[in-house]
Amino acid sequence: MLNPFFKNVGPFTIEKILSKIDIENKENFKKDKIHNVADLVHATKKDLTFLHSRNYSSFASKTKASYCVTLDSLSKFLPDSCKKIIVKNVLLTMAKITKEFYPNSVVDDFDNSVKDISKTIFKKRVKFGKNVLIGKNVKIGKNCLIGHNTIIEKNVVIGSNCSIGSNVIVRNTIIKDDVSILDGCIIGKKGFGFFPNKLKNIRYPHIGIVIINENCEIGCGSTIDRGSLSNTIIGKNTYLDNQVHIAHNNKIGDNCIVAGQVGFAGSSTLGNNVMIGGQAGISGHLKVGNNVQIGGGSGVINDIPDNTKVMGYPAKNLREFIKNNR
Repeated sequence: MLNPFFKNVGPFTIEKILSKIDIENKENFKKDKIHNVADLVHATKKDLTFLHSRNYSSFASKTKASYCVTLDSLSKFLPDSCKKIIVKNVLLTMAKITKEFYPNSVVDDFDNSVKDISKTIFKKRVKFGKNVLIGKNVKIGKNCLIGHNTIIEKNVVIGSNCSIGSNVIVRNTIIKDDVSILDGCIIGKKGFGFFPNKLKNIRYPHIGIVIINENCEIGCGSTIDRGSLSNTIIGKNTYLDNQVHIAHNNKIGDNCIVAGQVGFAGSSTLGNNVMIGGQAGISGHLKVGNNVQIGGGSGVINDIPDNTKVMGYPAKNLREFIKNNR
């Protein structure tokens, strides 16, 4: 499930999509229609996907997408059933295509549909502080608390027995039962995805959402960005300390503990029962296994297998780190 909140204005023929983004149609694709864009794993035969790195070749070989935007050097990893659209810059091309399907996904202005909670259906269902604002298409379960000056913008689902602190902003997010969001968090805003340009940087549309599963706690001042072409997910019973940043598309497993000021770049995956010390940094597009422990201040730039303890920059096996730093 991607973002159920943004409106998809497709379908489009391939010919029309390529002409809109100034890509020459060298194949006879004009009768084929594409209904949506999706990542390699979740794409269906009605969708267009993309492959920009050899790291995703195993997913590429199994994709069900009818079309894939890719580099000539990577096209060999795709099945014959998937037609290749060869370009020079995959991500830039996908940004332009995604914007055509979801034209409102780039802008992240404030929600002017919000009303004071006292003027909504939640005034008798929710215990709330002063100056709480609620947007359209919001659902809130039983026994929830919302603190002062908090804004639940449009397109948010909050489960039962949840506590939302003061000065919190939430949008494009599904929060399951028994979750605590502490003061000052911002959840569901667009991620830091763009292409540098000397005249004007080009923003990448973010059409995913944030999903926070049951029994989680999100510490004060933490930020969780919604996904671009997949969702940002926090697993069950995972606790984030204060000032943690989770970038777009990250998948955090169950029962994880993340200490203060840890930062995650985009599109990395953490297993279950992972513990991360304060001020560590996790680079993008990595896989961290189950039961991994990462020491405070470490810089993780490579995949980490299950049941491993690491520390340092670059993060290495804990025994090796201690031996080299005696």
